[in-house]
Amino acid sequence: MRNFQYQKADSVDAAVTAHRGQPSSFVAGGTTLLDLVKLDVMRPERVVDVNGLPLYDVETLEDGRLKIGAMVSNTDLAYHPRVSAHYSVLAEALLSGASTSLRNKATTGGNVMQRVRCPYFRDGVSDCNKRAPGSGCSAIGGHNRSVHAVLGTSEQCIASHPSDMCVAMAAIGATVVVSGPNGEREIDFLDFHLLPGDSPDREHALDTDELITHVVLDAPINGNRSHYLKLRDRASYQFALASAGVIVATDNGTIRDARIALGGVGTKPWRAQAAEKSLIGQSIGEAAFTKAAQIAFADARPYSQNAFKIPLGQQAIVRSLTTVTQA
Repeated sequence: MRNFQYQKADSVDAAVTAHRGQPSSFVAGGTTLLDLVKLDVMRPERVVDVNGLPLYDVETLEDGRLKIGAMVSNTDLAYHPRVSAHYSVLAEALLSGASTSLRNKATTGGNVMQRVRCPYFRDGVSDCNKRAPGSGCSAIGGHNRSVHAVLGTSEQCIASHPSDMCVAMAAIGATVVVSGPNGEREIDFLDFHLLPGDSPDREHALDTDELITHVVLDAPINGNRSHYLKLRDRASYQFALASAGVIVATDNGTIRDARIALGGVGTKPWRAQAAEKSLIGQSIGEAAFTKAAQIAFADARPYSQNAFKIPLGQQAIVRSLTTVTQA
């Protein structure tokens, strides 16, 4: 591990100011950063500790949205009464990720910024355009079975986004609130994570020195039921091969509203909006669910070892929709 400066911030403005001027990283739970520093993949010259910032609250806004502080732990968020009651897809996604000890440390802001699990990114020596722009992508043509995507890939990068929490937030709809040298601004959650395109090293829409302070969830859909299904190689402490977060509202057997987001198969938390539209006005049933699942993967591009993710992801959608409409 390389030496770095450590600075603890006591306000958002102080954190932003401390972050400026040299390669720096914010640290909260540290569940990703410290791993990558030890692997010599991330090399901050200064680490700004934001654990002292007053960003631990979860509050309901007057318009029904839910404002979540960036420092709220995954455990506290999963068991928050309003999340359990009105955003069960989020609670289920949070509790399906990592281990209890990691969920106790991991934070909302840090989870939004979670980095990929591609072994070529993390080994520090393989060709990887995300870690070393212009070096190539060893995953294309290499081992690409488990943590590589079939949606949103490019010739530069095929690493899948690893977060379960972000899949649920993509389905719910949310806004990321950030603070930086030019003040506060809001970013639509679906625009926050970037497709790899020709610049996979740029993973998100944060400007230099900006800090996530809150995530604001959209108000719950009236009469909705939701579910998160994670399919993986083993039952615990494993990243998704494919996952589906769905939210459905029905009237007398007809689908009134639907949200579908996917994990493990996309280079970002993947909202399947065309599939959602295909469900509106349809009768509840396998035929409509199967059609939606096919639409969701219409643009999928499989690689040498991960073609199975297409039918697996489709099954995740059908099973999740069946679960919420039969509940």
